[in-house]
Amino acid sequence: MSGAMEIPEFRLPLVPADLLRESSPGQYTVQEVLPVRDLPPALTAFRSAFRARGALAVLQHFDPMYSLLHHFQAVGTDVKEDALELMARVVSHHSSELPAILGDSGLSHADRAAHLNALKMNCYLLTGLMDAFETETCKSGLLEKKKCRTKTSGSLWEEEREPVLRLLTQLLQLDLRQLWGGFVVEEEFVSLMTGSSYRILENPGIGLQRYRATREAVTHLLAAALVHCDHMFNATLKITQMLQHFEHVAPVFAQAVSLWVKEYGLKSLVGELLREVGQKCPLDLAHDASVIKGYAVFITELAEQIPALVLANMSVLLRHLDGESYMMRNAILAAMAEVLVQVLNGDQLEEAARGTRDQFLTMLQAHVCDINSFVRSRVLQLFTRIVQCKALPLTQFQSVVSLAVERLKDKAVVVVKNAIQLLIAFLSNNPFSCKLSCTDLSEPLKKEVQKLQEMRGRNSSAAGPVITPEEEWEAMLPEVRAAIQQLFQPLQEEEEEVLEVEKTVESTLKQITGLLRKLNYKCAARLTQKALGRFQGKEPFSSLMEENEEATILSVLKRLYTGSCPGQNTEDPPHGNSGLENEEAVPEEQSQTELIKQEMLVQYLQDAYNFSVKITEALSLISKLMYENCVSVVQEAIEFFVTVSQFGVSEALSGVRRMLPLIWSKEPGIKEAVLNAYRRLYLSPSGDSGRARVQHLVRSLSLIMVDASLGTIRCLEEIISEFVQKDEIEPAVTQLLWEQFTLKSQCSSLERRAAVMLLGMMAQGNPEIIGSNLDVLVTVGLSEKGCEDYRLAQEVCNAISKLARNTKQALGKNSTPFRLPQNHMLFGHLSETVTKGFAQPSCHWIPFMEAAVTLIYQLAEGAEEICAHILQACSQQALEKLKEHDGQKADSGDSPSRVSDGASNLPTFLLMHLVSLVGQVALQQVAYLEVSVSAELRRRRMLRDDEKTKNRSNRSTKKQRPQSIGNETTMEEELGLVGATADDTEAELIRSICETELLDGKHLLSAFVPLVLKICNNPGLYSDPGLSAAAALALGKVCMISSEFCDSHLRLLFTLMEKSSLPGVRSNLFIAAGDLAIRFPNLVEPWTSHLYARLRDPCPNVRMMAGLVMTHLILKDMVKVKGQVSELAALLIDPEEAIVGVAQNFFTELSNKGNAIYNLLPDIISHLSDPNCSIEEESFHTIMRHLLSYITKDKQTESLVEKLCQRFRTARTERQYRDLSYCLTLLPISERGLQKLQDNFDCFADKLQDPAVYGCFQTVLARFRRAGSKPEAKAMAEELEQKVSAAHNRGLDSAETCQKGSATPMPEPAKRKPTGSSRRQPLSTSNRDEDFVTPQPRSLRNQQRAKKRPPLKKAIITFSSDEENSSEDDLSAELREEETPTKTTPITRSSACRLR
Repeated sequence: MSGAMEIPEFRLPLVPADLLRESSPGQYTVQEVLPVRDLPPALTAFRSAFRARGALAVLQHFDPMYSLLHHFQAVGTDVKEDALELMARVVSHHSSELPAILGDSGLSHADRAAHLNALKMNCYLLTGLMDAFETETCKSGLLEKKKCRTKTSGSLWEEEREPVLRLLTQLLQLDLRQLWGGFVVEEEFVSLMTGSSYRILENPGIGLQRYRATREAVTHLLAAALVHCDHMFNATLKITQMLQHFEHVAPVFAQAVSLWVKEYGLKSLVGELLREVGQKCPLDLAHDASVIKGYAVFITELAEQIPALVLANMSVLLRHLDGESYMMRNAILAAMAEVLVQVLNGDQLEEAARGTRDQFLTMLQAHVCDINSFVRSRVLQLFTRIVQCKALPLTQFQSVVSLAVERLKDKAVVVVKNAIQLLIAFLSNNPFSCKLSCTDLSEPLKKEVQKLQEMRGRNSSAAGPVITPEEEWEAMLPEVRAAIQQLFQPLQEEEEEVLEVEKTVESTLKQITGLLRKLNYKCAARLTQKALGRFQGKEPFSSLMEENEEATILSVLKRLYTGSCPGQNTEDPPHGNSGLENEEAVPEEQSQTELIKQEMLVQYLQDAYNFSVKITEALSLISKLMYENCVSVVQEAIEFFVTVSQFGVSEALSGVRRMLPLIWSKEPGIKEAVLNAYRRLYLSPSGDSGRARVQHLVRSLSLIMVDASLGTIRCLEEIISEFVQKDEIEPAVTQLLWEQFTLKSQCSSLERRAAVMLLGMMAQGNPEIIGSNLDVLVTVGLSEKGCEDYRLAQEVCNAISKLARNTKQALGKNSTPFRLPQNHMLFGHLSETVTKGFAQPSCHWIPFMEAAVTLIYQLAEGAEEICAHILQACSQQALEKLKEHDGQKADSGDSPSRVSDGASNLPTFLLMHLVSLVGQVALQQVAYLEVSVSAELRRRRMLRDDEKTKNRSNRSTKKQRPQSIGNETTMEEELGLVGATADDTEAELIRSICETELLDGKHLLSAFVPLVLKICNNPGLYSDPGLSAAAALALGKVCMISSEFCDSHLRLLFTLMEKSSLPGVRSNLFIAAGDLAIRFPNLVEPWTSHLYARLRDPCPNVRMMAGLVMTHLILKDMVKVKGQVSELAALLIDPEEAIVGVAQNFFTELSNKGNAIYNLLPDIISHLSDPNCSIEEESFHTIMRHLLSYITKDKQTESLVEKLCQRFRTARTERQYRDLSYCLTLLPISERGLQKLQDNFDCFADKLQDPAVYGCFQTVLARFRRAGSKPEAKAMAEELEQKVSAAHNRGLDSAETCQKGSATPMPEPAKRKPTGSSRRQPLSTSNRDEDFVTPQPRSLRNQQRAKKRPPLKKAIITFSSDEENSSEDDLSAELREEETPTKTTPITRSSACRLR
């Protein structure tokens, strides 16, 4: 040991270089750093010395190992691995020897110093190798994605890492204090041992599953240092520092701290760590997001694993709830939620715990309205978890539900999404009932409230006359006191004899109470006086510390009478009413219990009703969210309505219907969500038997179709056809529907119609469902009883129409279209039913007739002959009615044209039926020619061409054709001229038939045209609204046949559309005008302004129809979008919500067509801000907020900023100044946009004196500053703000100067007349004849306008499209033949313009 004693003290260096220089005498210093080539022999020598001397061998061989660390990067892999293996063996051997050495009481100071030096040297070398290997592994990990690298020592280190960490853990678990003289272990040594562990955790991949064993080994090593080496303070600092710099360690340390608490009992560490985090300055944290993220994740993870300890230290974190960092707020609120779920949950909490729970819930509710949307969203998520875990007390239910409903109006999409999820969680976990309908809950609530009031009334009336013993005593007290005072007066003999004290206390008490009951106060007082003397020391005659005997007697009597005496006999109460009360004690107690139960029941029903009211309120809000742009919000809204429907809320049906159009969504996620919703709602019904489930499914689907629109039915048809194609509808459903239709299963007429509709919907996916039972449909649905229910017959026609093959699909296959022979029983039944019902006044005959005629043209061979027969038969019935009126006998040879001569003598319903039939036949005849006949001509031509091609190829093999002919044919085929020429020929043939044949004198339709024109031209004679509407619609349908006929009657059509007082006529004619605009666009184009004018119709239904038709025409590019599109923009403020929805849908679809809205915005702003437009300022703001929300591109924004600034120069009213400046506030101004404002400052500088204009520019600049930008942009914003303020103040000063310098006050700006509604005044329908002018062709109008244009007096806002609009003069005219629009270009029909 003498050699060991000569070894100087080894001090752990701060950096390795410290060992190379001697800082003080007696300190170990490395004498020589060996070169790399000498390291292998030196390592071999150290191994030999270790075998000889054990762990102390390092005292002579430290320098070679230090040299290896010094040259680690240059040393070979084998040498590194040998060194690591050797040092691990050395430390392991030393660790196994140390227990015996430390336990040796005779250990000398020199030996202790030698072992201490050896321990520090060995651990220094081993931890140095660990750090070097870990650093090398991390570097190589970054290069793994590159090409294959050479072999490194990382593979060995991966295997040895856990054993080495366990070795160090085992070493730290020893009582090493003996080596330091019984004091604490040197801090530097503990830091050396734990430093490698912390460095291992710095590896970004340490959180991966494959490093789980490493994490556990590090955790136990640090636990050993905490338990045995007093590492608490340093560990707290190190962990907080690493959380600050390494985000990935937060979950690792949270798991480690949880293990230290549960396995090692280190609970105080949690408080230290949370206190350290809590003491961080919130302002400092706000500047570094990476620091905050580590702390936030650590707090959240820790709360999930050890919530009780987090609760104990929550107070140190609360200050961060008021900080700027939203991540810290989220973390602390998440910790609160975990505490509420895992600790403060249940009904058995103590008072203090309940108080803490309520405080946490209050804080969470407060942050539902946090300024940051991520916090609001996170809190809603936390409440969802709390509700799902049933940790929310019932007292807080209503308040949290109300907050969730309010958040449905939030601007942040993620907040709205989580609010819907929270409401779904409330519904799924509500404690009330499985049925939450307000209607179902209101009746029981009223009944139970009334019952509670009755119970309270009975209890109050029963308890009213009862007087308590204390009250009785107070009333008796004067007489009792007077009787006691008489005791001290001389007594009479008889009284003395009567009053004898009983032998026992109980009997004496009974005697005294009996006297009191009999109101014999004097005797009772005397007996009490004697008892006090006889029963001294016995209750109730003892322990009475009163002033005198009189007070003592009074006290005893009071105790006996009021029942407060302990020795009182309960079977014989002291007061008079006690016997009766004893008998009623039990019933009274029962009634009180029942009252409490009733109050609880009423409170339960009230809470359930309030919850249902809130859910109903949420329905309307979420229904509006169903068409948001965010897919996830739409999916959550659909899920909400599914959940609400399952809880029996009747109002949910509207939402279930409203989601139907989403089946056409282009987003696959939304379409699939709708399918899943209906699959859950209707394909998975509840029921005991299969039959019951099928009946429930059919009943539920039928309920949707009650009063449903055509659009709703079409959407449902698409969904059901999807289910049929996927075989998700059971055959039993189809069987039940057929039973209901054939009345084999008892059902109502409504259910029977619904069954036919559902069968038709299913046939969309599988036509065989109808095709295999066509005879049943015809014989049952179109039988003689069909006249009794035309709606059923109509639905039968619609169902059979599913057999008609899609012509577009048939074209490509060249297959023969599905047609039934002319003599098929279907057409016989249809003709018979239509003809028989013609003379019956039924309001359902016309819809059935239209469906029947459509079906005939779709499926019949020779459809025109069948319909001609129907027309002939119906007109014959009309002639018979006419002859009956004239007293003549009808002749079968009479011409149908005679009907028009005596039309005024026919019943109104008969005329209405006749013109409706004529119009429908005319329309379907055109459609039949344009679609079916044209497709058949094309199919046959293609078959002939195929046959010719085949024959030509066969002949070419026998005889070579001339080369020139072959080349010409090939060239024509390549250019597509053959098919195109044939298409044009066929289209010309169809057009010539329509133009020359259908309406000439030989065709049956021509006989009825005078009747239609007569009714339309004589509204005074034919004043019935239904007849007028039918005739107007028939006129529009007949106009579809021929361009010549349309051209000659457009004037009549638009006159009726403008001037008719019947909304039905105007609406029908607008639909007809829309169809004509597609079929004859050149004819209708001059009348476009009259189409736009109907958007201001006084009738909401007409405005609605006009909006729908114009939307269709504009989006299909059939109508030029000009400045008049502002009429559609004005519908955004329509009083009718449905019309507003149409306008919103139009602009949403228009926004998908490139820059359409951007191009139209200047025109719209110009028209709407015009004083003559009658749009109020607030309404203008509403419109522009919606339209400018579509401007999302930076270039569009910059261009609009420039255009709006330039408009200030030509604006002529203060209202226009304000409107333009308000539009600027709605645009997201970028740096370039700000530059545009700066460049165009002169345009609006003189308008800044207006306070409203100045305020708008201030708003623009303030929003730009809040958005944050570069210093240069901020400087430009400040400069512009100074210029704006200076211009504003300069304008005010000049205005004041003008007012002072002039005796005449400045004229006030003209005020616009107030209007009664926020929308413009509707167009009046009572125009004079001279107010209606047939518009001239555009070229002629432009020439006249150029000649008559007056000289310009003042600049007016103009746009490129304004010059194309009709002036007011053009809108006023009378119906003169010479002013009828003429065609400027020939009608060119192509496949794109044909009627589809």
